[in-house]
Amino acid sequence: MEAGADDYLRGWDTSDVSDDSQSAIWYFEDYVPGRTVDCGTFSVSEAEIIAFAKEYDPQPFHTDPAGAAAGPFGGLIASGWQTTSLMMRLLVEHFVSPESGLGAAGVDEIRWPNPVRPGDTLRVRASVLEARRSKSKPDRGIVRSLAEVTNQDGETVLRMTAINFVRVRDGDR
Repeated sequence: MEAGADDYLRGWDTSDVSDDSQSAIWYFEDYVPGRTVDCGTFSVSEAEIIAFAKEYDPQPFHTDPAGAAAGPFGGLIASGWQTTSLMMRLLVEHFVSPESGLGAAGVDEIRWPNPVRPGDTLRVRASVLEARRSKSKPDRGIVRSLAEVTNQDGETVLRMTAINFVRVRDGDR
């Protein structure tokens, strides 16, 4: 039986997160341009890469270590979508406040400039690029942010620019 998403996430360890934003309640006013949050780290094993890829992105360089060795990356690599999903988990825990988050308008850009390999430890950081009040809906603001994931060698493996809607602290002012 193949592993599914629940099996993949079981045992995922975020205990080494160094930022206390997980317990913070953030509103639009707290997303100040220039603010950067360290959202912690996660590691990816060969088994996790293969399990995710078999379920969601079954390309040979994600699912077959022997075949991947002779492929374009010289070895097994994680799906960019797996890296994005794991990054999102930490963003939700440390950057997107459940009390004020109103969803996203979308992603302007996502890039995977370097591959993620088995055993990599990845760090997630989020930075506020822009924040402005909505003109049509005064109870919220629009926050444009940059999320970056780097590996243990400091190489960027994911860069994403996103637009989120965030409730203002005083409701409808």
